[in-house]
Amino acid sequence: MSLQILIDGRFFDKNDAKISVFDHGLLYGDGVFEGIRAYSGRIFKLKEHIDRLYDSAKAIMLKPPVAKKKMIQDIRKTLRKNSLRDAYIRVVVTRGAGDLGLDPNKCPSASYFIIADKIVLYPKELYDKGLSIASVSVRRNIPEALNPRVKSLNYLNNILAKIEGTQRGVPEALMLNAQGFVAECTGDNIFIVKDGVLITPPSSAGALMGITQETVIALAEKSGLRVKEELFTRYCIFTADECFLTGTAAEVIPVVNVDGRIIGDGKPGKITCMLISKFRRLAGTTGVLI
Repeated sequence: MSLQILIDGRFFDKNDAKISVFDHGLLYGDGVFEGIRAYSGRIFKLKEHIDRLYDSAKAIMLKPPVAKKKMIQDIRKTLRKNSLRDAYIRVVVTRGAGDLGLDPNKCPSASYFIIADKIVLYPKELYDKGLSIASVSVRRNIPEALNPRVKSLNYLNNILAKIEGTQRGVPEALMLNAQGFVAECTGDNIFIVKDGVLITPPSSAGALMGITQETVIALAEKSGLRVKEELFTRYCIFTADECFLTGTAAEVIPVVNVDGRIIGDGKPGKITCMLISKFRRLAGTTGVLI
């Protein structure tokens, strides 16, 4: 049996899973989404992801067609339907089908779909040796235009940065905000370590506050580390002792080179490796049973 996709409560074969060409999620990026992980038969941080999904929807005045409880049931059902215990889950809520105009009121009902499949964002070698990233000219959206805390279907800002990073020959790109402060990467949050203190940009920098980011902060504080959310520039990264990225798909991955500058001694740092180990242990042993 091929991959089964759930659309508005019904399962469809991957090749038959379709949405209307008049769906405003497709036409205008009018919708929201979440990426969620399942490990060893447990869905990690499911409540937090669903809460963020519904918060994003509320922020753009989009009412999901099902309640949170039903959405959680459908996510679990999709994993079981595909016999997946370790998976990446994509949950999407769109404005639904309307006309060719912008007016969301012309979309009588919202739509949703759930995809569960395997994902490998970075090869194992980069987790062992660290990756190189580069800052790009594309700036992060300003909150007054499109608040980055809304995880919307309009990811063109991130995609343009990703394209520029790819042209620079790196797997991930670093995005600054309009004021020149570090915001985040195209799909990951960023941390630096300086003199034993963990630092990550605040949401005011133009970053999506990540579930994995929040998990790592909690793990660090529980381990006795001091954590600060504050604005910083690329200079702070260049002179940091350690650097790493966090994200649902990426998990926790070391960064050893930024814009040609070697970070620390050019190897994944001690604190980074400790947090990777603690995160993997937590993700593999907690969560909602499928």
